Amino acid sequence: MNAFPGRVKDRLVAAAYALGWGLVCRIPQSWARALFTLAADIAWSRQGPGVQRLEANLRRVIGPEATGKELRALSRAGMRSYCRYWMEVFRLPVIPRAQILADMNISGEEETAFAHLRAGRGVVFALPHMGNWEQAGAWIILRGAGTFTTVAERLKPESVFLRFLAFRESLGMEVLASSGGPSRFGVLSQRLRAGRLVCLPADRDVTGTGIEVEFFGEKARMMGGPAALAVQTGAALMPVGLWFEDDGRWGAHIYPEIPVPADGVRRDKVAAMTQQLAAVFEQAIAEHPQDWHMLQPVFVADLDQERLARAQAAGTWGLGATANGAGGYGLNGGASR
Repeated sequence: MNAFPGRVKDRLVAAAYALGWGLVCRIPQSWARALFTLAADIAWSRQGPGVQRLEANLRRVIGPEATGKELRALSRAGMRSYCRYWMEVFRLPVIPRAQILADMNISGEEETAFAHLRAGRGVVFALPHMGNWEQAGAWIILRGAGTFTTVAERLKPESVFLRFLAFRESLGMEVLASSGGPSRFGVLSQRLRAGRLVCLPADRDVTGTGIEVEFFGEKARMMGGPAALAVQTGAALMPVGLWFEDDGRWGAHIYPEIPVPADGVRRDKVAAMTQQLAAVFEQAIAEHPQDWHMLQPVFVADLDQERLARAQAAGTWGLGATANGAGGYGLNGGASR
C-alpha cells in the first residue's frame, strides 16, 4: 500500500529534473540566473534545515566575533552561489566548450599536475564542495587530461541517477556508483597506477567512519579516501579549491602535493595527510566562504552521535567521497590497510 505513493514521488522528481534540464537549457541565461537567484532568496528567507546547517557551518568559518547580520548576508550569498551551481549544471550541455576553457581563471600547480600525468604518475585531486565541480571537470578534460574517474551518489529515483550518469559520461568522466558493482577503491587504484586522474570531493564524512581532523578550530570528520589512494598507489595528492568569479567566470587553485610521510603505518600516514588536506581546505574556504556549498553536518558536535557510534563499532574505515556529497565507498578492516 505504501509503494504506490513512493513511485509517484519518484516519477514527480524525475519529471522535475527533466523539466529543469530542458527548460533551463532553452531560456536565455539572464532569465535562468534571475530564476535561480529568486529560488535561492526564497529558500534563504524560509530558514529551512539546509539553510540553518549552512549558517552553522559558516559560523565556524567567520568566527564568533562576526555579527548575526554578517552571517545572514554570507548565508544568503551562499545560497545564491549554490543555486548558481545548479543553474550551471543544467546549462552545461549548452555552454560552449571554448567558453569553459577561456573563462576558467586557474592558478597554482596546474603545470605540475599535468607533468605528473604526462610522466605516467597518477594524480588525486581532492576538493571541498565549492564552486562548480561539474564545470571544473569539463575544463580539466578539455584542458588535456583526457578523462578522469570519480564516485557519484546513486540518486533516487534510478532514472535521475542514470540521467546524471549519462550527463557526466558525455563530458568525458568515468563515474563509479557509490554502491553496487566492483570495489570503488580497487578501480580507483587501478586508474591511478595506470597514470590517470581521480577527482574526489572529500570535505565531509558521509559514512560515519572517516578521519577525525582539526578544522576551523573544531573537530570534524572527513573522508580519508584521497590520502589512502595516494599511500596505496604512489599517486600525487593535490588539493583543489573552486569558486565563482563576480563577472560570471570560474576560479580554481591547484595546491602543492601533500607528500606521503616517511614514517608510520598506513593508517597513521592517511590520518596525517587528511589533516594536512583539511588545513588546505580551510584556506580555500576562508578565501571564498560564500562558495562553500555545505548544507550538511561536517563538525563532530553537529553529527548524529548514535549513528557515528554504530558506524565506528562496525569496524569500517571510511575512505570515500562523492561528487554530490552523499553515498561513499570504504575499506573494511581499515587497520590492515
